[in-house]
Amino acid sequence: MTGEFESLPQPSAPLDLSAPGAYHVVGIGGPGMSAIAIVLAEMGHQVTGSDLREMPVLDRLRAAGATINVGHDRQVVHGVDAVTASTAIPDRNIELDEARRIGVPVLRRSEMLASICARATSIGVAGTNGKTTTTSMLMLALNAADWRPSFIIGGDVTDMGTGAQWTGSDWFVVEADESDLTHVELPLHATILTNVAVDHLENYGTFERIVEGFERYLAQIPGPKVLCADDPWCRRLAPRFANVVTYGTAEDATYRVRDIVTAPGSQRFVLEWRGERIGEVSLPLRGLHNVRNATAAIAMALELGAPVEPVLDAIGRFGGVARRFDIRGRYDDITFVDDYAHIPPKIEAVLDAATSSGDGWKRVVAVFQPNRYRRMALMSADYRDAFRDADVTVITDIYPSGDAPIPGVTGKLVVNAILDAHPHQRVVWLPHRSDLVDFLVRELRPGDLCLSMGCGDIASLPDEVIRRRWPHAAP
Repeated sequence: MTGEFESLPQPSAPLDLSAPGAYHVVGIGGPGMSAIAIVLAEMGHQVTGSDLREMPVLDRLRAAGATINVGHDRQVVHGVDAVTASTAIPDRNIELDEARRIGVPVLRRSEMLASICARATSIGVAGTNGKTTTTSMLMLALNAADWRPSFIIGGDVTDMGTGAQWTGSDWFVVEADESDLTHVELPLHATILTNVAVDHLENYGTFERIVEGFERYLAQIPGPKVLCADDPWCRRLAPRFANVVTYGTAEDATYRVRDIVTAPGSQRFVLEWRGERIGEVSLPLRGLHNVRNATAAIAMALELGAPVEPVLDAIGRFGGVARRFDIRGRYDDITFVDDYAHIPPKIEAVLDAATSSGDGWKRVVAVFQPNRYRRMALMSADYRDAFRDADVTVITDIYPSGDAPIPGVTGKLVVNAILDAHPHQRVVWLPHRSDLVDFLVRELRPGDLCLSMGCGDIASLPDEVIRRRWPHAAP
């Protein structure tokens, strides 16, 4: 998709994965495709795959039984039952071209994921923000109830050491990604919807189409639908469907959060169901957004019939997800945290978590790497208020994620948006990585939190700064 589209896609018939088959994954090293490959291999299928370069995840895939080819080769698709690839793989890819030439079915990632969902009773977690953390919590809650769900999640779950696993149980928990309309194609029994906000306008064109996509998604799910009562768009959608319960701090939420107490690195709160106390929840995470995420997972687990005690216990022991307020090191009383946040609501939530957590940081130095030229061309003005809780804001240039440059579209658009709205805010524009590292080495002082955010190569920034300032450190 390139922007405008005439209608939402109709789900295709799932591929039958009940019998052993041979499947080839193009771009197998990507986070979405590697998860699918692991699950296919653990189902007992013969899995092959290709990617342009060697990377650590390929060793994990080989350990799962996949055969990996570094580079692309037309011959690798011969003899397989189907080929699958993400939307990041161009149609002109030689393996996809060869598969079509010889009559091997080519499935989009959403079609293969839908085929996996069809093998179990599947629960999706959808929404603009919070999907990965909420999906992880739900999976662990059901696991603690001895349901042993299979799962595909958009990040590695610390407690499991992986973001994908096929257990063979009757249950499957999946992150239902809306970025390319995958969510409307999944055959799901139940869902959580965390919120509805602006993102992926390069695919949808308008916010109204985003809302339409989530409405369509909810309409085709027969089982429990757990929606956030604190989100205005979820509140609008909730009355339109059957089997809906709500959650949040709102007084009329079915599962209501009360009496939140914050401590450094953790929170606790009381959870009620229709005014009746369920119990006290201990959460080893910062931020009100994570209180909501935890409540969503608890609500869904209980709606499905899981017992209360193991569910609350699992939430209390939650170890987190990679790149979600990920503490990367502390040196000379300077704390380095990395987070995947890359759109305004996520950034605001992470900064609020940092400033309200009780950790006592003297300053928050926020470093943001914008992502995708098309996203910034459409959304740069939306970042104007996202960094209000930061003492120093540093903006880098755009990480392309495969996008072609657009004349005049740089990270400076975000800088301009912030300063137009908040002219006295300290904002630094550092498009070059070497200058960024040099600045942070000079700027950071004891008591600071250095918070790097974005979904590109900004993830390696903490290690780069630590190595430069403390050469003998080993982050």
